[in-house]
Amino acid sequence: MKYTGHVIRYGDNVDTDVIIPARYLNTSDRAELAKHCMEDLDATFVGRVQQGDILVAGLNFGCGSSREHAPIAIQASGISLVIAKSFARIFYRNAINIGLAIVECPAAAEAIAEGDEVEADLDAGIIRNLTTGAEYSTEPFPPFIQTIITHGGLMQAVRDGVL
Repeated sequence: MKYTGHVIRYGDNVDTDVIIPARYLNTSDRAELAKHCMEDLDATFVGRVQQGDILVAGLNFGCGSSREHAPIAIQASGISLVIAKSFARIFYRNAINIGLAIVECPAAAEAIAEGDEVEADLDAGIIRNLTTGAEYSTEPFPPFIQTIITHGGLMQAVRDGVL
């Protein structure tokens, strides 16, 4: 699983209420959720995110309410990968369940800047900042999580008969 994109960066404790505000939870339409992703935190997000971009964040990303809407909104907006110092546990599992690639790498999350171009090879556990030349190591996903992500989420992997 390889990802390359430009970075959109946020700080610590980005909660699910700012990832997708509660007023939009009456829909499960991915395109509609994407239109409102991050709007209470960053009104410019939707206008500048490009397909394949990488979101980098600080500690405890995805804290707050347990809702699959948050990782769905991020993924539907075009973000291909989230790198953070740490994730709220329920967000981490929800992201994997819907097929959004996420990785904890405190060193990378600390050093990578807004707008940097980043390449991540999650099978090898290597994140490269193509802008600065820096390289960071992280734990590769176990094979079963790789399978879930490459099949577009847990339910699709089950439908495909691989889990």
